Amino acid sequence: MEFEGYIFDMDGTLVDTMPAHYLSWRQVTQKHGLEFSEDRFYSMGGMPTERIFDILAEEQGKTLNALECAHEKENAFIDLISEVEPIEPVLEVVRRNHGKVPMAVATGAMRWVMERMLNQLEITDYFQAFVCSEDTKRHKPFPDVFLEAATRLGVAPEKCCVYEDAQLGIEAGRAAGMHVVDVREFHTPRRITAGA
Repeated sequence: MEFEGYIFDMDGTLVDTMPAHYLSWRQVTQKHGLEFSEDRFYSMGGMPTERIFDILAEEQGKTLNALECAHEKENAFIDLISEVEPIEPVLEVVRRNHGKVPMAVATGAMRWVMERMLNQLEITDYFQAFVCSEDTKRHKPFPDVFLEAATRLGVAPEKCCVYEDAQLGIEAGRAAGMHVVDVREFHTPRRITAGA
Protein backbone atom coordinates (compact mmCIF):
# COMPACT_ATOMS: atom_id res chain seq x y z
CA MET A 1 0.00 0.00 0.00
CA GLU A 2 1.19 3.50 -0.84
CA PHE A 3 0.97 5.81 2.17
CA GLU A 4 0.47 9.56 1.81
CA GLY A 5 1.82 10.39 5.28
CA TYR A 6 4.15 8.84 7.85
CA ILE A 7 3.82 9.55 11.57
CA PHE A 8 6.49 8.56 14.08
CA ASP A 9 6.38 8.29 17.84
CA MET A 10 9.68 9.55 19.27
CA ASP A 11 10.75 7.73 22.45
CA GLY A 12 11.53 4.10 21.77
CA THR A 13 10.61 4.50 18.08
CA LEU A 14 12.82 7.12 16.44
CA VAL A 15 15.24 7.25 19.35
CA ASP A 16 16.38 4.58 21.79
CA THR A 17 15.60 6.72 24.82
CA MET A 18 13.78 4.22 26.98
CA PRO A 19 16.76 3.08 29.12
CA ALA A 20 17.70 6.73 29.83
CA HIS A 21 14.06 7.58 30.55
CA TYR A 22 13.78 4.74 33.04
CA LEU A 23 17.00 5.76 34.82
CA SER A 24 15.66 9.31 35.21
CA TRP A 25 12.26 8.01 36.35
CA ARG A 26 13.91 5.78 38.94
CA GLN A 27 16.00 8.67 40.25
CA VAL A 28 12.97 10.93 40.79
CA THR A 29 10.44 8.32 41.95
CA GLN A 30 12.88 6.99 44.57
CA LYS A 31 13.50 10.54 45.79
CA HIS A 32 9.74 10.96 46.31
CA GLY A 33 9.25 7.51 47.86
CA LEU A 34 7.37 6.01 44.91
CA GLU A 35 7.64 2.47 43.55
CA PHE A 36 7.92 2.30 39.75
CA SER A 37 9.08 -0.99 38.22
CA GLU A 38 10.62 -1.19 34.77
CA ASP A 39 7.74 -3.38 33.54
CA ARG A 40 5.21 -0.80 34.73
CA PHE A 41 7.27 1.94 33.07
CA TYR A 42 7.03 0.16 29.71
CA SER A 43 3.30 -0.49 30.14
CA MET A 44 2.72 3.27 30.52
CA GLY A 45 4.79 4.25 27.47
CA GLY A 46 3.22 7.16 25.56
CA MET A 47 1.50 8.61 28.63
CA PRO A 48 2.52 12.17 29.64
CA THR A 49 4.97 12.34 32.55
CA GLU A 50 2.70 14.49 34.74
CA ARG A 51 -0.16 12.00 34.35
CA ILE A 52 2.08 9.08 35.40
CA PHE A 53 3.12 10.93 38.57
CA ASP A 54 -0.56 11.59 39.35
CA ILE A 55 -1.40 7.88 38.93
CA LEU A 56 1.57 6.64 40.99
CA ALA A 57 0.92 9.15 43.80
CA GLU A 58 -2.77 8.25 43.97
CA GLU A 59 -2.10 4.50 43.96
CA GLN A 60 0.60 4.76 46.62
CA GLY A 61 -1.09 7.32 48.86
CA LYS A 62 1.52 10.05 48.33
CA THR A 63 0.96 13.78 47.96
CA LEU A 64 3.15 15.56 45.43
CA ASN A 65 3.09 18.25 42.77
CA ALA A 66 2.93 16.16 39.61
CA LEU A 67 3.89 19.04 37.31
CA GLU A 68 7.00 19.88 39.38
CA CYS A 69 7.95 16.19 39.51
CA ALA A 70 7.48 15.95 35.73
CA HIS A 71 9.91 18.83 35.18
CA GLU A 72 12.34 17.26 37.66
CA LYS A 73 12.16 13.98 35.75
CA GLU A 74 12.63 15.64 32.33
CA ASN A 75 15.64 17.59 33.63
CA ALA A 76 17.16 14.34 34.94
CA PHE A 77 16.55 12.82 31.51
CA ILE A 78 18.20 15.75 29.71
CA ASP A 79 21.34 15.07 31.78
CA LEU A 80 21.48 11.63 30.12
CA ILE A 81 20.56 12.78 26.60
CA SER A 82 24.11 12.59 25.25
CA GLU A 83 24.00 8.78 25.61
CA VAL A 84 20.89 8.42 23.45
CA GLU A 85 21.15 6.76 20.02
CA PRO A 86 18.77 6.76 17.05
CA ILE A 87 16.96 3.53 16.13
CA GLU A 88 18.51 2.99 12.73
CA PRO A 89 15.87 0.83 10.97
CA VAL A 90 13.24 3.50 11.72
CA LEU A 91 15.54 6.35 10.75
CA GLU A 92 16.17 4.55 7.48
CA VAL A 93 12.41 4.74 6.73
CA VAL A 94 12.55 8.47 7.50
CA ARG A 95 15.52 9.04 5.21
CA ARG A 96 13.98 6.97 2.42
CA ASN A 97 10.72 8.98 2.44
CA HIS A 98 12.25 12.42 3.02
CA GLY A 99 11.16 14.83 0.28
CA LYS A 100 8.70 12.28 -1.14
CA VAL A 101 6.02 11.81 1.53
CA PRO A 102 5.09 14.28 4.32
CA MET A 103 6.11 13.08 7.79
CA ALA A 104 5.30 14.04 11.38
CA VAL A 105 6.50 13.30 14.92
CA ALA A 106 3.65 12.57 17.37
CA THR A 107 4.89 12.15 20.93
CA GLY A 108 3.75 12.17 24.54
CA ALA A 109 6.92 14.13 25.36
CA MET A 110 6.94 17.84 26.24
CA ARG A 111 7.75 20.08 23.27
CA TRP A 112 11.07 21.37 24.66
CA VAL A 113 12.28 17.81 25.29
CA MET A 114 11.27 16.72 21.78
CA GLU A 115 13.02 19.71 20.19
CA ARG A 116 16.20 19.06 22.16
CA MET A 117 16.20 15.39 21.17
CA LEU A 118 15.51 15.89 17.44
CA ASN A 119 18.05 18.72 17.22
CA GLN A 120 20.73 16.66 18.94
CA LEU A 121 20.25 13.87 16.40
CA GLU A 122 20.02 16.44 13.57
CA ILE A 123 16.77 14.99 12.22
CA THR A 124 14.32 17.89 12.80
CA ASP A 125 14.35 18.95 9.14
CA TYR A 126 13.03 15.59 7.97
CA PHE A 127 9.58 16.36 9.43
CA GLN A 128 6.84 18.77 8.39
CA ALA A 129 4.72 18.57 11.57
CA PHE A 130 5.17 17.98 15.30
CA VAL A 131 2.54 17.09 17.91
CA CYS A 132 3.54 16.99 21.61
CA SER A 133 1.87 16.40 24.97
CA GLU A 134 0.84 20.08 25.11
CA ASP A 135 -1.04 19.89 21.80
CA THR A 136 -3.92 17.56 22.73
CA LYS A 137 -6.14 17.23 25.80
CA ARG A 138 -6.42 13.45 25.51
CA HIS A 139 -3.33 11.27 25.16
CA LYS A 140 -2.55 7.74 24.00
CA PRO A 141 -4.43 5.30 23.89
CA PHE A 142 -6.82 7.96 22.53
CA PRO A 143 -6.12 8.66 18.84
CA ASP A 144 -5.97 12.46 19.20
CA VAL A 145 -2.16 12.88 18.87
CA PHE A 146 -2.12 10.92 15.60
CA LEU A 147 -5.27 12.55 14.22
CA GLU A 148 -3.78 15.97 14.96
CA ALA A 149 -0.57 14.96 13.17
CA ALA A 150 -2.56 13.83 10.12
CA THR A 151 -4.47 17.15 10.13
CA ARG A 152 -1.22 19.12 10.28
CA LEU A 153 0.16 17.06 7.40
CA GLY A 154 -3.07 17.52 5.43
CA VAL A 155 -3.43 13.74 4.94
CA ALA A 156 -6.49 11.56 5.62
CA PRO A 157 -5.91 9.26 8.65
CA GLU A 158 -6.51 6.07 6.65
CA LYS A 159 -3.70 7.11 4.27
CA CYS A 160 -1.19 7.40 7.14
CA CYS A 161 1.31 4.88 8.49
CA VAL A 162 2.29 5.12 12.17
CA TYR A 163 5.54 3.78 13.67
CA GLU A 164 5.12 3.05 17.41
CA ASP A 165 6.77 1.00 20.16
CA ALA A 166 4.33 1.24 23.08
CA GLN A 167 1.07 -0.69 23.50
CA LEU A 168 -0.89 2.50 24.30
CA GLY A 169 0.49 4.13 21.14
CA ILE A 170 -0.32 1.12 18.99
CA GLU A 171 -3.91 1.22 20.29
CA ALA A 172 -4.02 4.97 19.55
CA GLY A 173 -2.80 4.47 15.97
CA ARG A 174 -5.38 1.75 15.33
CA ALA A 175 -8.12 3.89 16.91
CA ALA A 176 -7.14 6.65 14.47
CA GLY A 177 -7.77 4.24 11.59
CA MET A 178 -4.12 4.23 10.53
CA HIS A 179 -1.79 1.42 9.51
CA VAL A 180 0.53 0.72 12.46
CA VAL A 181 4.07 -0.70 12.41
CA ASP A 182 5.09 -2.17 15.79
CA VAL A 183 8.76 -1.25 16.28
CA ARG A 184 9.07 -3.92 19.01
CA GLU A 185 9.04 -6.55 16.26
CA PHE A 186 12.56 -5.52 15.21
CA HIS A 187 13.96 -3.46 18.12
CA THR A 188 14.32 -4.40 21.80
CA PRO A 189 15.49 -1.65 24.17
CA ARG A 190 18.22 -2.46 26.68
CA ARG A 191 16.82 -3.25 30.12
CA ILE A 192 18.16 -1.53 33.25
CA THR A 193 16.93 -3.91 35.95
CA ALA A 194 18.17 -7.51 35.95
CA GLY A 195 15.64 -10.14 35.04
CA ALA A 196 13.04 -7.57 33.99
